[in-house]
Amino acid sequence: MKKAFSTAIFCFLYIIGTNAQVNSTFNFLKLPVASHAAALGGENISIIEDDLSMAWQNPALLSCVADKTISLNYMFYMDGVGMGSAAFSKTINDRSAWAVGAQFLGYGKMQLTDAENNAYGTFSAKDIALMGMYNFDFNDYWSGGVTGKMVYSHYYDYTAFGIGVDLGLNYYNQSSDFSLSLVFKNLGGQIVAYDEKRERLPIDIQLGITKRLAHAPFRISITMPMLNDWRPYYTEDGGKQKFFNTLMNHFVFGLDFTPSDVFYVSLGYNCRRANEMKIEGSSHWAGLSAGAGVQIKKFKIGASFAKYHSVGSSLVFNLAMSL
Repeated sequence: MKKAFSTAIFCFLYIIGTNAQVNSTFNFLKLPVASHAAALGGENISIIEDDLSMAWQNPALLSCVADKTISLNYMFYMDGVGMGSAAFSKTINDRSAWAVGAQFLGYGKMQLTDAENNAYGTFSAKDIALMGMYNFDFNDYWSGGVTGKMVYSHYYDYTAFGIGVDLGLNYYNQSSDFSLSLVFKNLGGQIVAYDEKRERLPIDIQLGITKRLAHAPFRISITMPMLNDWRPYYTEDGGKQKFFNTLMNHFVFGLDFTPSDVFYVSLGYNCRRANEMKIEGSSHWAGLSAGAGVQIKKFKIGASFAKYHSVGSSLVFNLAMSL
């Protein structure tokens, strides 16, 4: 455990010092695959439940997933744009498991024009990610996981290929139903670039906790994303935001109502998204999200609603089955 902590701290300090100001590519990797995570503000790495799609958020959570689980997911992102994913998991023994999955984002048909805006055809664009995941339980409280991923993008005549890795660590105390997680997402970069300049993947260091209330059917989650990027936002008049506002951009709040083990209703608020999508005179529900899930025998169904753009809303659907 000491070695794992030392490695995590080293990675944290290294990325803080070298990556905060670096542009990134393959930003579709930021979108949530899990409807439950999307319902809880789009970011959650600490929910302990039998949900393979949540392991995309944190590979350490794969230890919670039942043997031989299939997960199918789809997001109606915006008009004409959709993202689908699929994954399969298998336990190796009482302490380890593996999973494989694929993610596809299609942008639909777009009009091809010249410099004078004359249309002469259409073209398509897509992003694809293939991943392999491994999880290991160190003891009854601590588990770790790693996800390796290959990423490919094709936009008209431009293509790019990259590789990356996610590193996850989770502490879970079953008696108090408290979960704590740390995740390093998208460590890696381009092997083949769109042009001569190679860019990094959208690195994201996240810290999260989840706690179930002792005498009420509620579960509270607090997630802090983008701990590697503390650049302040600027106001419309060019001034910097106060430190408190910058700090709040690193908080995502989630609340689960869990009246039974087979049903949940979730609400979330993403402070960064609310700030980035703010329009003067209108909140348009920016930052808010909601969803629900139910288990029917071997099938688990989840759905969520959120806004990732001011002009439209997104829906995420999950379907999982244990073979």
